Amino acid sequence: MSEAQSATPGRRGRLLALAALAAGAGAAAWSLRDLPEAFGRRPDAEREQRVRNSPQYREGVFHNAPSTLARNKTTPDVDLGTVRRMLFERNAGTPSLPVPTVRPEGGSGPAAEGVEITWYGHASALVEIEGSRVLLDPIWSDRCSPTEHVGPKRLHPVPVELEELPKVDAVLISHDHYDHLDMATVKRLVRSQSAPFAVPLGIGGHLRRWGVPEHRIIELDWDETCTLGDLVLTLTSAHHFSGRGLTRNTTLWGSWVIAGPTRRVFYTGDSGYFEGYAAIGEQYGPFDAALVQIGAYDQAWADIHMTPEDAVLAHRDLRAGLLVPVHWCTFNLGLHPWAEPVERLLAEAKAQAVPLAVPRPGERVDVDNPPELDGWWEALV
Repeated sequence: MSEAQSATPGRRGRLLALAALAAGAGAAAWSLRDLPEAFGRRPDAEREQRVRNSPQYREGVFHNAPSTLARNKTTPDVDLGTVRRMLFERNAGTPSLPVPTVRPEGGSGPAAEGVEITWYGHASALVEIEGSRVLLDPIWSDRCSPTEHVGPKRLHPVPVELEELPKVDAVLISHDHYDHLDMATVKRLVRSQSAPFAVPLGIGGHLRRWGVPEHRIIELDWDETCTLGDLVLTLTSAHHFSGRGLTRNTTLWGSWVIAGPTRRVFYTGDSGYFEGYAAIGEQYGPFDAALVQIGAYDQAWADIHMTPEDAVLAHRDLRAGLLVPVHWCTFNLGLHPWAEPVERLLAEAKAQAVPLAVPRPGERVDVDNPPELDGWWEALV
């Protein structure tokens, strides 16, 4: 007879409760087993000299450039009122009906000779430019989180499986937040693609921990460039922050200039509105198109995420042609209604005469012949 069977009823109940507690703790530990790895790794010791030499690095962390348009903040302002809103106002950030997706066309054929953009949802996109392909901030997981069991959940399925993507020439990462740098997606790309990962300074430590070969890691500081065949990739500034655990800003963040022989595309990554956009437009523009962050804004973090109106200002500063909005629709990361970012963007773009394309997730946009706006999101509000 076991100890639990021979015990008194009261003691038996305590033993069963302890057993249940132990089982629950074990299950919780199993569900969180990937947390340490998902947190990544600080810059490797042999590369810290390069980190220390960065003009953006001082007092042990990276910093934003001084700005008169955005405070030099590197963390959101979160007070009790913001916490209360985050707890009780999140439901506004979900659509009322399923988000329509489009299965991308093109497959394994050659990349477009012009400029075409396929948006997969959130900030993940494929840029085809003069025969080359660049994958931006890919996240194919169900949650943007260090664990698959908690955290913001995807609001629509991925339009295409990661392994079905055509061969790309580079994977670009803007910063190391979970909705832009996803461990599971990176590991899948190591197997399904052979392209290098071009990342801001310090993020190579994360990639090395996740098994990315050294020859596939390119780390850049702001205004540094790498050339891959006809493709020229330049990491440019952004006004944001970084961090995957309790430490902040041990890796750099940025935006990207994607240049072919004659055409250019810009990607903002995450950023508040700041003087850097005018400087980037002057030095690297004009651009045929810009993928611009429009969602997850709030007054509490206005210095690190743009509003839709800010996005139009940035787009004009960049001297860009077609505006393709990103960082909305896929994950509920803000406190605004789900479709508010694109509705506000549409109004401001019209007022400022800025050309705009709003694709469904998976829809391919020919920058030289963009689709007309059809308001597909309106039925989901």
